[in-house]
Amino acid sequence: MPSQIHLLSILSFVVIQSQLAGAASTATSLAEPIRAIHSVGPEGAGHVPASAAWRTLAATDAAMLPVILAGMAGANDLAANWLRSAVETIATRELKSGGKLPQADLQKFIGDTRHDPRARRLAFELVARVDASLADRLLTELTNDPSAELRRDAVGKLMKQAAQALAASDKPAATRLFQQSLSAARDVDQINDITKQLRALGQVVDLPKVFGFITQWNVIGPFDSIGGKGFAAVYPPEEKIDLSGEYDGKTGRVRWRDFVTTNEYGLVSMNLPYTPLKGAAAYAFTEFHADKPQAVEIRLGSQNAWKVWLNGRYLFGQDEYHRNKAIDQYRLNAELQKGRNVILVKVCQNEQTDDWAVDWDFQLRVCDPFGSPIFSTVAPAKTTP
Repeated sequence: MPSQIHLLSILSFVVIQSQLAGAASTATSLAEPIRAIHSVGPEGAGHVPASAAWRTLAATDAAMLPVILAGMAGANDLAANWLRSAVETIATRELKSGGKLPQADLQKFIGDTRHDPRARRLAFELVARVDASLADRLLTELTNDPSAELRRDAVGKLMKQAAQALAASDKPAATRLFQQSLSAARDVDQINDITKQLRALGQVVDLPKVFGFITQWNVIGPFDSIGGKGFAAVYPPEEKIDLSGEYDGKTGRVRWRDFVTTNEYGLVSMNLPYTPLKGAAAYAFTEFHADKPQAVEIRLGSQNAWKVWLNGRYLFGQDEYHRNKAIDQYRLNAELQKGRNVILVKVCQNEQTDDWAVDWDFQLRVCDPFGSPIFSTVAPAKTTP
């Protein structure tokens, strides 16, 4: 939750940016009710003062909409919903009474990517309520926007234009627009739809590269995980990465081997380097080189139990088996160091014998907070020449 001073600075910034005449004192007075709403939590925590704060905000003049929108910065999901409700109440009241929304200020708000993505999306919805054609024009500038929802809408517009070109038998234009869409798309369903269209047009699409999946690994296993003990067990790869090392495994001596997945969705299946096993654990290792220190998200999908380490530091794990699997199912905040980074994944298989419990795999990519893939600047190390 933003501090009182930080919240005031956010609101003051919006007032200055919008050049709202005489609005500074009003913006300052809104800081306290916004702070009260930021304090709401689950099971009714903070809801009594938040209700009073909501009534104060909802009664505010429409000119203050950008200020309330700015107050969404740092809000938890519950608080953001309260602020959204206040914004929508103000807008509905103003439009029903024949008034106007501050369209110019809302446009400025949308264009400033420093604001909370949820707030910018809500500002866009307000603009669209008044002027759908203006909102449609704004989408042209949002194909690379950090807001996932705004970006999705902008990509959707490009896809629609591409489909129209295709319907008009203009395949070159359709191809160009679909390619632009693919470069901008971050949502899995859009990427899949665009890929299908481009391939139908005879274009080659490298899906692993589009998503940024890491496909080149070194793997070692299997280790024993009978009774699920492999998840907690500390096997040699967790203590030291030695690609020349050889250890006692579940079925004999084990050593590192190169493994490159050809799966379009980057699935690293341990059933391929090893025969399908039950009650087993294996490790996958890769190097990831960065040209600068940076905050990233390590995004992983798996329906097996797993753990992830970065540069020897344990990030997170999940001791569950054969539930739903999805791209970016888990998002782990991490800090890359400049130069060489080491990613280690442990993936465990349980002893279920059902047909649907055969999978023993994971997929992993490194992204910025907005889902754009980040690529290693150097190819991973190999265990063999």
